[in-house]
Amino acid sequence: MFKFKNLLSILIMIFAITTAAPCIAVSANQGRMVRVGISDAKFQNYYFNTINVSATDNFRLSDKASDTVIADFGALEDVNIKIKDNLFTVTQASTVIAENIKGPVVVESDNGYVTVTGLNRAGKPAYYRGTFEITKAPKKDNQFNVINVLDLESYLRGVVPNEMPVRFGFEALKAQAVLARNYVLMPREQNYHNFDVCDSVACQVYFGANTEQELSDKAVYETENIVAMHEGQLVLALYSSTAGGYTESYENAFSTDLANGVRLFPGSPKPFLKGVPDCADTPVLTSESAAREFYTTTPETFDNKSPYFRWTKEWEKSELENVLKKTLITQSKAGFVKPKLTRPEDFGSLKDIKVTRRGVSGKAMFIDIVTSKGTYTVSKELPIRRTFQKDGISLPSANVIFDIEKATESKTDDSLKDKLTPAKSYTKIVARGGGFGHGVGMSQYGAGAMGEEGYSYSDIVQHYFKNTAIGTYPVELSNDTGHDTESQVFYTKNKKAYLVVENKFQFSDLTVVLNGQELHVEVIPKLFKPEKYDISPYLKKGENKITYILPYSDLHKKSVRVYVELNEAKNDK
Repeated sequence: MFKFKNLLSILIMIFAITTAAPCIAVSANQGRMVRVGISDAKFQNYYFNTINVSATDNFRLSDKASDTVIADFGALEDVNIKIKDNLFTVTQASTVIAENIKGPVVVESDNGYVTVTGLNRAGKPAYYRGTFEITKAPKKDNQFNVINVLDLESYLRGVVPNEMPVRFGFEALKAQAVLARNYVLMPREQNYHNFDVCDSVACQVYFGANTEQELSDKAVYETENIVAMHEGQLVLALYSSTAGGYTESYENAFSTDLANGVRLFPGSPKPFLKGVPDCADTPVLTSESAAREFYTTTPETFDNKSPYFRWTKEWEKSELENVLKKTLITQSKAGFVKPKLTRPEDFGSLKDIKVTRRGVSGKAMFIDIVTSKGTYTVSKELPIRRTFQKDGISLPSANVIFDIEKATESKTDDSLKDKLTPAKSYTKIVARGGGFGHGVGMSQYGAGAMGEEGYSYSDIVQHYFKNTAIGTYPVELSNDTGHDTESQVFYTKNKKAYLVVENKFQFSDLTVVLNGQELHVEVIPKLFKPEKYDISPYLKKGENKITYILPYSDLHKKSVRVYVELNEAKNDK
């Protein structure tokens, strides 16, 4: 139930929130910051012992440990930071500016972008919003990380156009923005001590401010605070270039890593990452015959425009044997080959290749490589792709069909004029497949096609992520100082939404100010199920502003979790 009031002070507070033009929008929640590890020019190294920094406008270096300014510098001045005896030294033009600095060293410019001298991204100088923190790397003497610290929405502006071509269109870009937001808030792996996420394909590609584009900026702006959720929790937002017309279930492509270092494959299933065909009448492709029919033909799917929709790789038998003698040793060390191959001479000669288990999309999960000296079983899609290399490049995907074929080659001998030399017989191995990448979650080419066909960004996300709702990022309110109020902005086209309240601790009142109208919510306490309140009558098409206010009560010291749901989960099986 809602009750209406007109509190001038609250209205003043709401209308005092200002936003700039869409292309340079300021996040409604400046407190949500992201720490991005910046790598070298080849995206291979995140550890440095010396680096030169600069900025496009006046900038300064500060010692975060002592909260003091080290020195001020002019635009484009080059400053060296190095580490020795685990202390920082700042030098400019061979002159020592400061030394024996504990750090982290902060590089910031009030009106410009910070940069690493000489570092390029996408063929352009790498400029970054926010600040740099030059921070000592844990457990590594005289090594440091370069960390770009900035707000989440600004970070996404440097991600979206580099993860998805802008030509894919506005709705696809919005879907990418939502999933990129999910990813940085809940990455699949957290392997970094000093930063949240890296800047390469090992996480998601982030090239900074110099690669931002108007349409992708607008996609970020119009999905601000929007995430994909399963039962109120952020989904693991995986995506790849091309699924090939059928995405794969998470557990069939990824392992579960235990604390003791053991990797279990198949992994643990995730209810929102279930394999889904683009065409509803496509059968499950777990059988060899079904997979062969699908990947050796070209059915109509959302992925047809991808250059990797269907592909073929070929090897001569001796060529593939030489490849396997190397790659099986490498993948044995990673733990995905049984029994392990440790010496090339133990391989023998290749006899057969058998896919012994496939996922719902036909993705190879286990492959037996039969040789004259034994059978080697390779598991998991990425090790499989890395095992069958062609010219040093892994297979585009593990959606693959193998054939061993006998072939003959005839050659013309010029000395005998048009007479043919004896035919040469040889064996070739042909791999036919579809897709590029792991194929779990959203297919980026598929998203582009769906956008072209009139699907909205929420349609796209909910096609690839089952049992998933679209809404604002959940916030937690409590009676602790500074945690009883929070504001968000969100966009909607259909003027339909619900306020969702997860109220496990018996709060009975909540105040919401939505587009200048105060709504008093009489909350029904529920331990296990969230309560929903229809706020559609108070929405407007386009940007909406909402502030959550939790009234103080001596009885309540716990928290209440709230968010706006824009699209309900479809509860697909």
